[in-house]
Amino acid sequence: MSSWRDSLAIHLRPRLLAVLFMGFGSGLPLPLTFGTLTFWLAESGVNRTTIGLLALVGTAYSLKFLWAPLVDRMPLGPLTARLGRRRGWALGVQALLVLAILALGTTDPRIDPLATAAAALAIAFLSATQDIVVDALRIELLAPEEQGAGAAATQWGYRFGMIVSSAGALYAAEFGGWGFAFCLMAGFMAVGMAAVWLAPEPSAPTSPQPRSADAPLAARAWDWIRGAAIDPFREFMGRPGWAAILVFVVLYKFGDALAGTMANPFYVAMGFTRIEVANISKVFGVVATLAGVAAGGVLVHRQGLARALVACGVLQALSNLMYALQAMVGHDVLMLAATIGIENFTGGMGSAAFVAYLSGLCNVAYTATQYALLSSLAAVGRTTLSAGGGWLSLQLDWVLFFAVTTLAALPGIAMAIWVMRRFPPRREGEA
Repeated sequence: MSSWRDSLAIHLRPRLLAVLFMGFGSGLPLPLTFGTLTFWLAESGVNRTTIGLLALVGTAYSLKFLWAPLVDRMPLGPLTARLGRRRGWALGVQALLVLAILALGTTDPRIDPLATAAAALAIAFLSATQDIVVDALRIELLAPEEQGAGAAATQWGYRFGMIVSSAGALYAAEFGGWGFAFCLMAGFMAVGMAAVWLAPEPSAPTSPQPRSADAPLAARAWDWIRGAAIDPFREFMGRPGWAAILVFVVLYKFGDALAGTMANPFYVAMGFTRIEVANISKVFGVVATLAGVAAGGVLVHRQGLARALVACGVLQALSNLMYALQAMVGHDVLMLAATIGIENFTGGMGSAAFVAYLSGLCNVAYTATQYALLSSLAAVGRTTLSAGGGWLSLQLDWVLFFAVTTLAALPGIAMAIWVMRRFPPRREGEA
């Protein structure tokens, strides 16, 4: 085990600081296609049906695993030759993101909503692609013992980027209009670009010897497709316990997600005002999440991934009981602060440990593809499986509902104990 001082000092290493600022660049574009965009559209008088349909541009984030093999394997000509396969892709995509954000700021949703939608779709696609390559760069850049701190650093950066492009964009729009706000957001992308430029390029894994140029085109094309789209999945499915690992990835955050789907309806049912919820959930809650992410990263480095993953899973589950206690107390602002603070803190701890675990599962030969797939699969528990939370809350009172969400976390905790004992992750593909 490392000392607590060493566990804290690891966050100040140059590579960890680079990961922090790359996370900022990854988080910045997200609100520009969600909250900030919808606020602008509503303020411009666009009807709610159109606003709802424009939310579909976010589908790119759920489907990014489909083009992740291209990011993993396809060179970008001079960019790859000059900067390397990861940094070349990252800076190329980031440059296009700057142009897309600037283009969005030049549109007028009242006159031409299709142009606004096209620019937003371009941002979402490029942002999802940036996530693919930045996640791969982070995993390959850091040593195994740095993955927990790296998970914390990237989430800190990601959330600060989101704050800048949500609250910061609204302040900028109030000062100089929406065109100025989007120009400013495009300028902030320089933070992530500078981090990629200054970061070292990870060494590329050894690839199979390609066929000679004299080989038939179909044979060479098949070799490329197999290496990009088939081998990453075949390699993962060739590991012991791969099916159990995927089940665990889906279940780890399930109890937390099931409670989260009904959090806002619960606040309304308890009689909390929008201002009370905004102040505690959106301000104090964000601070608690960031603190939890940092604590989770330190715990992974101090106690090891297995212990941290199980401990964070238990704390996540127990935090749901705070909502049950809130339901007993009723409308009490101090109690709400305790409930949201504890739930967000433990959720941040669990997220840091979980991201570190997913990072450790990736073979460095297929990092972008495998991490994109695992992160998309992890979203199943947060979206598809938790969709029945509304129906369940109607069948039970609030106290019993949140007690059930705590029980729903137990399979994920049990899987964590079993999987980490039987199939501990390791950085595949290293010497």
